[in-house]
Amino acid sequence: MPRFSVIVPVHNVRGFLRECLDSVLRQSYTDLEVIAVDDCSPDGSGEILDAYAARDPRVTVLHLPENVGLGRARNAGMPHATGDFLLFLDSDDTLTPGALRAIADRLEETGDPDVLVFDYARTYWWGGTRRNGLADLLTGRSDTFTADEYPEVMELLMVVWNKAYRREFVEREGFAFPPGYYEDTPWTFPVLLTAGSIATMDRICVAYRQRRQGNILSTTSRKHFDLLDQYERVFTFVGSRPRLAGWQAYLRHKMGEHCLDVLAKPDRLPPEDKAEFFRRTAGLFRKYRVAGPVPDGLRVLEGSWARYRVRQQAARAVRALGERGRPVRAAAAGRVRSGVSFVQEHRPLDPNLAVYSAFSHQGVLGDPAAVHRAARDLAPHVRGVWVVRPEQVPSLPPDIEYVLLDSPDYRRVTARATYFVNNVNWPGALVKRPGSVHIHTHQGTPLKYLGADLLGKPGARYGVDVPQMLRRADRWDHSLVANRHSELVWSRAFPCRFTSLRSGSPRNDVLVNAKPDSGAEVRARLGIPDGNTVVLYAPTRRDYRRGGYVERFDLARLAKDLGEGRTLVVRLHPSLADGPARGFGLAELHRRGVVVDATDEPHVEDVMLASDVLVTDYSALMFDYANLDRPIVLHADDWGAFTASRGAYFDIRADAPGHVAHSYRELAWLLASGAWKDEESARLREGFRARFCEFDDGRAAERVVRTLLLGEPEMPAVPTPPPAVSAEAPLESA
Repeated sequence: MPRFSVIVPVHNVRGFLRECLDSVLRQSYTDLEVIAVDDCSPDGSGEILDAYAARDPRVTVLHLPENVGLGRARNAGMPHATGDFLLFLDSDDTLTPGALRAIADRLEETGDPDVLVFDYARTYWWGGTRRNGLADLLTGRSDTFTADEYPEVMELLMVVWNKAYRREFVEREGFAFPPGYYEDTPWTFPVLLTAGSIATMDRICVAYRQRRQGNILSTTSRKHFDLLDQYERVFTFVGSRPRLAGWQAYLRHKMGEHCLDVLAKPDRLPPEDKAEFFRRTAGLFRKYRVAGPVPDGLRVLEGSWARYRVRQQAARAVRALGERGRPVRAAAAGRVRSGVSFVQEHRPLDPNLAVYSAFSHQGVLGDPAAVHRAARDLAPHVRGVWVVRPEQVPSLPPDIEYVLLDSPDYRRVTARATYFVNNVNWPGALVKRPGSVHIHTHQGTPLKYLGADLLGKPGARYGVDVPQMLRRADRWDHSLVANRHSELVWSRAFPCRFTSLRSGSPRNDVLVNAKPDSGAEVRARLGIPDGNTVVLYAPTRRDYRRGGYVERFDLARLAKDLGEGRTLVVRLHPSLADGPARGFGLAELHRRGVVVDATDEPHVEDVMLASDVLVTDYSALMFDYANLDRPIVLHADDWGAFTASRGAYFDIRADAPGHVAHSYRELAWLLASGAWKDEESARLREGFRARFCEFDDGRAAERVVRTLLLGEPEMPAVPTPPPAVSAEAPLESA
């Protein structure tokens, strides 16, 4: 008996079917069977199914003599299922890599509940990916529950394919799909309300394909009247089970919201059918009336069709008026801003005012934060003000003075400040006044192409306006560099009139000056056992994949292969932190304690201090980490694709800071054998440090403050000994 029975109804999906089946059959978890139901598909999908069944005994194919629709095709497959749990997968969707292993582990952890709810992501025809907006509801309970105990679970999308169902539970309750367009509704509500135990998992297991023409529910048709019939079935089910009577008000409201949503969409119902749909919805709303208040948005169902139309027309008029007035309001606001700017920009600069920002106004971070700390000690007369976004305010240190981006205070401060410290470009509207000093810190040593060098890489340049970037860089007065490689790259990638300061990277001062116990506090906060060896994995983004996230190997497998006494800490690239990347397994592995997700740690320096070895691919983090003189392992299995899409200034494999793995097998061996910290690793790291940590001597922030804010003579950095090979290795052609 297999663990999973995956039921796949098939109709007119020849172009997507192989991808769907492969996503199931190529899972690392193999204890499964596939029940593929050919719903009399006229496009040759049945032949594809037969070919898969001939190659893989786990595939069973049913050919239906006539087309019965999605729900009844699933019904046809269920009697043939022998697995402990049922999963339903639409034949144009796919399972994500590692999904079944994650589901199996969560089921075991929660004692085989009746239903396990997992997450999904919409994948668009143009390549975009968007995670379920209600994913936070999946983290609300770590134990099992019922719908009465955690009613929030009912707010998730009412579909069948984001859940695993215990087959014994389904058969005992006699659940089946009715015919119709909206067949998921009378399945999902009864199942969740009846289940004696439900569990959730914060992991994207299904890629929900969004076709360019939309799905069947986005067509204009009278078939949308089926929604009313399906809700009638739900009310009938609830009425047959007295213990569920308390849910009728909730379901009545859900029905009203769902039907009004269909009615409001201009492309769902034929215009001549909308009045009938409204009246039938209102009739159902009255039929199942219960005591209690009616939400404001649903009171329209207690009135007439004419009243509803008047209300809709009024709402459209208000929206139109707002759209017409928006340019007027924007112009008026622009005039006010211009007037304020004119007044402020004709006042003298304040020689004791410095403005800071980091990572597009994300908080007190990186090199600007290190410079600000040093300025407080060495130049206390210089007032430091940070520019931040509103959502960052709660996390700011209590003694930080700040202004919100594009606020009146922001415009006043930036018009008067003498010093500007940033690791990205300031907004284009910010005018550089004569006498002001712009200090650009960058974000570490460059390996990937940047600035003007992107002009030859159209894929990496997607969404980047290089000429505008250079116009903003024209405001730089000083560019901080940690090594002569960076100095050469910045002058080439940003052909502007700035002066390089061989300062070192201010944020790396804490790494250069680190003591043996510097990472202890962070280890404790992350829950890392005392004495464990910490392996920090920090992958960078890829420009050859929309969204930037490419999973290079199975994190759970690496964590297991590391063995006892070792902790795998993962830190994603900042550009991936808010996307779906963590939903593809990282969040769930962190919850289970398999790995530690340190992506949200505000200061990456703390994470580096807490680790014993860095595993990375092409992340600039390696240049900073080398200051710790701790082992580094490169995982360079897609170097060709990476450089073809993004470009690199040199071959990191040839000038590596440690051993290089070209496959997961090599990586696992390096870490398991101890080669990651052998003499060869130390030799490679010594040469790397000499070349790329040349000006990092632990006094970078002090050097910036004394030289650029206080006007003192430049403090020469004390470079590390030169490498055996030339530090001025030629750049590869852009």
